[in-house]
Amino acid sequence: MKNWLIRAVSLYVFNVVVLLLIGLLMRSVAVGWNALWAAVILTLATLALKPTLLKAFRGAAAKSTGSRTKIGEKVVQYVLVFVVELIVWVLTVLLSGVNVSGWFWGYVLPPLYLLLAWVIYDQIDDRIEAKTGEVIGSVSARVGRRDAKASAPSSSPSPSPAAKAGRDELNDGLTPEQRRMLDEL
Repeated sequence: MKNWLIRAVSLYVFNVVVLLLIGLLMRSVAVGWNALWAAVILTLATLALKPTLLKAFRGAAAKSTGSRTKIGEKVVQYVLVFVVELIVWVLTVLLSGVNVSGWFWGYVLPPLYLLLAWVIYDQIDDRIEAKTGEVIGSVSARVGRRDAKASAPSSSPSPSPAAKAGRDELNDGLTPEQRRMLDEL
C-alpha cells in the first residue's frame, strides 16, 4: 500500500507540473488553478482507466494482428496509445475547469504532450519510488528504535520472532503474509 500511495502522490505532483506547462505553452488551453483538480482527475484516470482501456483496445486489435506487417502493428499500437491519451485528456477537460479552444490545438496536441510527459515520468518513477521508500524506511526504523528503547526495560530479554509477529498482528490486524502482500502493491 505504501508503494501505491507513493506512486499516486508522485504522479499527482508530476501531473500538476505537466498541466501547468501545457497551460503555459499552449494558448488554446487555459489551466491556471484548475491544475490542482485536473491533476486529481488525470491521476485517477491514469492509474485506473488507462490500463483498462489499453487492455480492451489491444485485445480488439489483436484479432487482426496476423494481417498486418511489423510496421503496421507498431502504427496500430501507437494509435491505440494516442486514442487512450485522447480519452483521458477529454475526460480531464470535461470533469475539471480546464478550458480548451480549438479542435486540433486544444484536443489533439495536448495528449501528445501528455504522452511525452508520461514517457519521461516512466523513466524517473522507479527512482523516485525507491528513494522515497528508503527515506520512509529509515525514518520508521529510527522511530521504532527510539520507541523500543523508551518503552522496554533494560533487563528484559528480546522477544522471540513468533511473539513479535503476534504483536505486529495485534497492532494492525494483518498477518505477516497480508502485510507483505500490501507492501508489494
